[in-house]
Amino acid sequence: MKHTRSCVRLLVLFGCLVAVASTVLAQQYSDSQMKGMKWRLVGPFRGGRALAVTGIPGDPYTFYFGGVAGGLWRTNDAGITWTPLTDKQPFASIGAIAVAESNPSVIYVGTGESCLRGNISYGNGVYKSTDGGKSWTYIGLKETQHISRVIVNPRNPDVVFVAALGHAYGPNSERGVYRSTDGGKNWEKVLFKDDKSGAIDLAVDPHNSNVMFAALYQIQRTPWSLESGGPGSGLYRTVDGGTTRNNLEGHGLPPSKQGSTGVYI
Repeated sequence: MKHTRSCVRLLVLFGCLVAVASTVLAQQYSDSQMKGMKWRLVGPFRGGRALAVTGIPGDPYTFYFGGVAGGLWRTNDAGITWTPLTDKQPFASIGAIAVAESNPSVIYVGTGESCLRGNISYGNGVYKSTDGGKSWTYIGLKETQHISRVIVNPRNPDVVFVAALGHAYGPNSERGVYRSTDGGKNWEKVLFKDDKSGAIDLAVDPHNSNVMFAALYQIQRTPWSLESGGPGSGLYRTVDGGTTRNNLEGHGLPPSKQGSTGVYI
């Protein structure tokens, strides 16, 4: 009996020590714990630079990759093999990819890279697939040319937002943030500053899809120079799904000329 009580006391003491140790480890993270994890090259080895990569929530094996001049690719085995999905389509430059969380068979692709470096590839608008990339339908916004982000409402695959940077080498009005509530049949421009400033990034609150942040970027390329930043740049917030928005200024944000801004929630 005494032996049993002693064993019970030891087990309780051991459990307390484990609980304390777990708390300490949780509070004191060590980089050495991650030394066994290493990056590996998964390809593909065609397609050029990549600005667009996405996956499917809950599926650790399926990912999509968009090359700036090599089309859209998919892997179903975590990068061991890749399949091109757009080789027969009239576009090659991928600026953004979005997979509908509520229906992963619905994929939106924004064409035209948004990294306006010395050599750039432009696009011709937005394309949509409803069968996981087997076929594609053109859904407009041709003159946006360079699309930086596409976001699909997590609960409704027909509600989609497009952040368009616009023409790289000249002013145009097809810039800013666009919204569609019918799967791309119709588009409404919900954020526009001027014909020299386009949308460079867009983020949605995962807990409230009506809350979004958009970053505008004033930029102009010429064959010999790059004008980056200006009064058209800025960060905007909406709490009603894009219908109205506020320009966020001050309170720690740079008061002077702003350049490219990245935003994530």
